[in-house]
Amino acid sequence: MDARAGCLVLENGAVFQGMRIGAQKNIIAEAVFTTGMNGYLETLTDPSYFGQAVVQTFPLIGNYGVIQADFEAKQPFLSAYLVSELCGEPSNFRCGGRLGDWLAANGIPGLCGIDTRRLTRILRENGTMNAMLCDSPEQADPDALSAYRVADAVAHTTCQSAYTLGDADAEYHVALLDLGAKANIARSLVKRGCRVTVLPAFTPAAEIAALHPDGIMLSNGPGDPAENTAIIAELKALTAYNIPIMAICLGHQLLALANGMQTAKLKFGHRGVNQPVRDLTTGHLAMTSQNHGYQVLYTETDAVLQRFVNVNDGTCEGLQYRDFPGLSVQFHPEACAGPQDTEWLFDEFLQMMEVPSCR
Repeated sequence: MDARAGCLVLENGAVFQGMRIGAQKNIIAEAVFTTGMNGYLETLTDPSYFGQAVVQTFPLIGNYGVIQADFEAKQPFLSAYLVSELCGEPSNFRCGGRLGDWLAANGIPGLCGIDTRRLTRILRENGTMNAMLCDSPEQADPDALSAYRVADAVAHTTCQSAYTLGDADAEYHVALLDLGAKANIARSLVKRGCRVTVLPAFTPAAEIAALHPDGIMLSNGPGDPAENTAIIAELKALTAYNIPIMAICLGHQLLALANGMQTAKLKFGHRGVNQPVRDLTTGHLAMTSQNHGYQVLYTETDAVLQRFVNVNDGTCEGLQYRDFPGLSVQFHPEACAGPQDTEWLFDEFLQMMEVPSCR
């Protein structure tokens, strides 16, 4: 298919001209940017980007093509993809095709040749906003742009039925609640000797407990955490079983909401592989991979301790619970691609499962 001109129109009226890539269709989405210098395949297949138009700040994308082994989900969930330059001749011994062809085959529209530096600066200064990808600025509907919301995100990204990964005779059995999970969370547990039962996001607490897991993992996922009232209620009930819980990203936010805290939308979010986080219990600093647009508003109580904090803006990056064996982090210890500074948290989770009173 011959490339044709297209444009991105932001909610504030800014227009970015470029050439269409991928599926040739118009779409409205929430425009966000990510600063990772590698790992574009993991970005494209991260369910947390559901309903969003993703801007890659790195100037050249697609240079190693499409490698299915690097996917974080079987399909992409983002709405659109925006890059400065798209490589049409990838070079990698694992390459299975060109990125532009893969975008088209999966129904994902995009633009290349746009000024991603200017676009990123607008989103940083004005905050995340809606945008429309279309053929010309005249096609953009201001009312439709302002009305767009990412909704029912978890329902669209969770698995539809339970399945199990890992050896049947593994030492630990972990129930992983799939809120829009990245595949590397389960892989990180399996390689540490866990059998992982992946469950749909709306599985009742009693059904999870009936599996008699040694631990429970709450995954990452997309959307506004406060929207998930039914899941939050089940998580509140789940803490009463005293089963060790580890939560990542959206799971961290939902567990906080289940324990009386609140969440709020960040101006432009944290998305990339270079977010500095400090462990307040040790003082150690770690570089982390992150992809979220909301934060937990931590309130100090006897029941929960803030354990990690973002060095850039002071937002809450992790909690340690005292009323039940619980640990939650806003960043991705399973980072792929990204820094591995915090993957030891999975080992800490295994240690939590070794406590006799929790097994």
